[in-house]
Amino acid sequence: MIFLNLFINILNMLKYSMFKQYKRFISQYISFNAIEWSLFQSRLSMKRYAKGETILYQGDICKELYFINRGLARGYIIDESGKDFTWGIFFNDSTAHMTNIFVVEYDSFLRQSASSIHIEALEECEIVAVSYDDVRFLYKSLKKGERFGRLMAEEAYSYLHNMTIERQTKSAKQRFEKFMHETPHLLDKVPQYHIATFLGITPQHLSRLKKEKSINICE
Repeated sequence: MIFLNLFINILNMLKYSMFKQYKRFISQYISFNAIEWSLFQSRLSMKRYAKGETILYQGDICKELYFINRGLARGYIIDESGKDFTWGIFFNDSTAHMTNIFVVEYDSFLRQSASSIHIEALEECEIVAVSYDDVRFLYKSLKKGERFGRLMAEEAYSYLHNMTIERQTKSAKQRFEKFMHETPHLLDKVPQYHIATFLGITPQHLSRLKKEKSINICE
C-alpha cells in the first residue's frame, strides 16, 4: 500500500510538471481551484512530434486542441498548382498570443469538419492535447472551462479580422516591419519562403526588405 501511494504521488508530480505551462497560461484568464484543475488535467495528454512531421493533414478532421509547450509549427494551405502558403505560425514564448500558442484548425475543430490547412512541425514539438469530446465535457462540467473557450473563440476571431484588414490596408513593408517588431526571433527560425507567403509577398520581395534592414533570415 505504501509503494502504491508513493507511485501515485510520483505520477501526480509528473503530471503537474508536464502541464505546468498550460496551467500557468490558463491562469492568466481564469483561476481553477484544486478540484477544478484536477478534473481539467484528467482530460489532458502529452504528445511529441519530430521535426518535419505532419500534425494535421488538410482534409482530415481536427479532433484535438493542442497547446504548444515547446517547439515551432506552421499551418499552411496547398493550392491547385501545388504551391503552399503559410496561414499561421505556432510557438510559445513571451511574445506569443493565444492564436500562436494553440495549434489548431479552429473551424475544423468547432464544426468537426474537414480541415482547410495542413499543420507541420518546423522543429521538434512537445504538445498538450485535449480531444473535442473532452473539451465539450469540460464546457458542460466547468463554467470556467466554458468561459475560457469563449475567450479563445473571441481571440481567434480578432486575429483573423485584424490579419484580413492588414492584408488589405498595409503595404508589404509595413507587414514585414510589424512581423519583425513582434516576432524577431522567428526571422532566424522560419525559412524565408514560409515567412514570405505568411506576409502575402514573394520571396524576392522579402529578400529586398531584408537587405534594407540588414537582417539575416534562415533560407
